[in-house]
Amino acid sequence: MPHRVWIPALYRDLTAGAEVVTMDGATVGELIANLDAAYPGLAARLVDRGRVRPHLSVAVNGEIVARGLHVRLPDGAEVHFVPALGGG
Repeated sequence: MPHRVWIPALYRDLTAGAEVVTMDGATVGELIANLDAAYPGLAARLVDRGRVRPHLSVAVNGEIVARGLHVRLPDGAEVHFVPALGGG
């Protein structure tokens, strides 16, 4: 079953402005690979050296997950890539 994926505003130039896209994937890593196939360049912005970039968190069904690319996705999951907030 496909997942609903929320795309951060900084990366929507790659999705023609789409805030939410639908994509398949058994794990977060597979989901990102499929996203990159549909929206070239997205994986480079989400992943570095085989890991989710340090300035991003991944939330699956509202829960921040710690295992990154290896997290298995339940059917019909809602996935958010959440940029870290800066400030001081």
